[in-house]
Amino acid sequence: QVQLVESGGGLVQAGGSLRLSCVASGRTFSSYAMAWFRQAPGKEREFVAAISGGGISADYADSVKGRFTISRDNAKNTVALQMNSLKPEDTAVYYCAEDRTRVRLTTIKEDYQYWGQGTQVTVSS
Repeated sequence: QVQLVESGGGLVQAGGSLRLSCVASGRTFSSYAMAWFRQAPGKEREFVAAISGGGISADYADSVKGRFTISRDNAKNTVALQMNSLKPEDTAVYYCAEDRTRVRLTTIKEDYQYWGQGTQVTVSS
């Protein structure tokens, strides 16, 4: 059974940094695309960043390009999201997701079958 567990959220001032981590269960972690999504109160869950199974390709939402970096360590079954220059509008619950049907990354929420429980990120102004 696939299980994703996020950590690293918290409260930070605008301009600060946080690093989110997601640990995944399963023996074939390196084969599948992983992503981070976020959901702010009263809003739809939205794409943030995704990385291909081998870690060669990555994609980002326009709102985080140049500030966030997604990476993965297949030996440790982890995917991370380094968030720099944080803004109040980045405040949301951040979710790790895994797509166990493809290696190539996808930015479409409905393509991901497995989700973590989420970690809260709050950026104060």
